[in-house]
Amino acid sequence: MQFVILGLLLSGPLSLYDLQKRFAAGISLFYSASSGSIQRALQHLVDDGAVVVAEADGSRRGRKVHRITDEGRERWRAWMRAPISGGTDAETVVLARVYLLGLLEAPEDRADVLRGIREHVDGSREALEALATEVDAKAAGLDDASRRIFAFQRATLEYGLRSHAVMREWIDDVGEQA
Repeated sequence: MQFVILGLLLSGPLSLYDLQKRFAAGISLFYSASSGSIQRALQHLVDDGAVVVAEADGSRRGRKVHRITDEGRERWRAWMRAPISGGTDAETVVLARVYLLGLLEAPEDRADVLRGIREHVDGSREALEALATEVDAKAAGLDDASRRIFAFQRATLEYGLRSHAVMREWIDDVGEQA
């Protein structure tokens, strides 16, 4: 979440309330975050020097805004360009990076991020295909009752294969816009 917040702050200073509104207006479609988790992540970024806090210009009520520092910009850029690790949140990372991709100024940086996403999707898909081959071979010897159970379990693997195919096609389409 910290890197998403840093990305949002690239557009200019934002209050905690502004950040919460930005999450609700778009990011919540792929990243669920409570107000408290946004506040904790923001405080962590302040403590680490990636963000600074100041009073908003012309604020009569002491409204605080957060600004990204040069260090925060570099951390965000490094995260955008870093390889995507496997795991349950990989899809969220992909979606967050695509959401923030237009904030990278250099076309070669955007191309590198998309290349990294493609590599991640292709590698994950290849692992799923190998798993499918393995489980299908084991399923050949199942009795009828076990085969019925297996069919529904195999359906979840098929979902993963299809979702990776759709994601790869989608990334290629995004790449044409970048």
